Amino acid sequence: MLEYSNKLSEIIDHCISNAKKKGATDVEVGIVKSTAETVSFRNKKLDESDRSENIGLSLTAYINKKKNSVLSSNLKTDNLEKLIERCVEAAKITPEDEFNSLPDEELFFKNSDELDLFDETHLENNQKIDFLKEAEEVAFKNKEIVNTNGSSFSESKTEVVLGNSKGFKNGYKTSNFTAYCEVVSKNNGSMERDYEYTSKRHFEDLLKPSELGSNAAKFAIRKLKPQKINSGKFDIIFDKRISKSFLNYFSSAITGSSIYRGTSFLKEKLNKKIFSDNINIVDRADIKRGNGSRYFDNEGVKIQNLSLVNKGVLNNYLIDTYYGKKLNITSNGRSGGTTNLYFENGKKDLKDLMNSNKKIFYVTETIGHGTNIVTGDYSLGAGGMMIENGELVYPISEVTIAGNLNEMFIKMVLANDLQFNYSTNSPSVLIENMTVAGK
Repeated sequence: MLEYSNKLSEIIDHCISNAKKKGATDVEVGIVKSTAETVSFRNKKLDESDRSENIGLSLTAYINKKKNSVLSSNLKTDNLEKLIERCVEAAKITPEDEFNSLPDEELFFKNSDELDLFDETHLENNQKIDFLKEAEEVAFKNKEIVNTNGSSFSESKTEVVLGNSKGFKNGYKTSNFTAYCEVVSKNNGSMERDYEYTSKRHFEDLLKPSELGSNAAKFAIRKLKPQKINSGKFDIIFDKRISKSFLNYFSSAITGSSIYRGTSFLKEKLNKKIFSDNINIVDRADIKRGNGSRYFDNEGVKIQNLSLVNKGVLNNYLIDTYYGKKLNITSNGRSGGTTNLYFENGKKDLKDLMNSNKKIFYVTETIGHGTNIVTGDYSLGAGGMMIENGELVYPISEVTIAGNLNEMFIKMVLANDLQFNYSTNSPSVLIENMTVAGK
């Protein structure tokens, strides 16, 4: 049994009951309550300290196939009464939509193994400051590091409670600890910046401050004195921090809304091969301590673990109740999007990929938003390192890489260096023969 606040539970019951009395045929109420504390550092000095507390209530009233939603951060009884009245009255004059409804009862979340998403650990401000101070001091041990572009440590605690008139009510708590360090390197007039980032449900799972600082320094220093390269066709290896973006494009293209509207380069690709045989993509909500793990989606539906791509074949879309009904597909619990989305590990070491050609462009940074989900066209500014004979030899900047995601997906080769650092994770990725526009 998951734990949640009795007070928030009572507010949900009150809203459902009163909305029904005012004429709603169905009601859904969600409450999210959160606290966050952030300390920011710059150049080994405290820059800012901030604490915030937020609470938000969403109320949705259905009158048969009519639907209206309202939001409020004021949970006082007199405001709730006005909110309920306004929501139901607006629903009465809203046009009908035959696909409006709560989820079917058999889809609701009922029980689950404990996912260990909440860490009671609380760090006082001086502890957060000490964490960042150590990270920056380690970075500054490198003589090429001359400044920091900002470091921060955040601690947040969130409680989610959801209920509806079909009898579903449940909630859970989560925590998140995040640390970030960005430094500036300089050598003979060349200045560059780079960062390291870590985010976990439990404080003990974070990168140590010494790792945070040393990694940020290493990444910034290796970018010094970048060169420009001639335009041409290159094999490209995308660093793990960058390659996970391909999963973001992929997931956007397989949402129910994109598929139904036809605004996706992956429309009509269900049960067809879109990657090579060696590629599998999974979305799992039940990873213990996972950054994207959840017990149920935004509608209370149990989140199915999905094999989205198996041996290169697209098996599933991301479906909520509304677009599921439009597409005649049962919701798989994706109201609110993906959970822990990842490529399964490939079969080759990163070193093997680096040795696969005499010259390879290793991308560690992309710039801009030049990806079209409708057509799959891909074009971004990029920077990184040149690999020659398996070794990183010099940094590269001010180039543009381009292709089409349909072709890029088929040509992808995955390394076996997957790590779960985010809610979306990927190993390093090699794509052969991409267009690079340089000088």
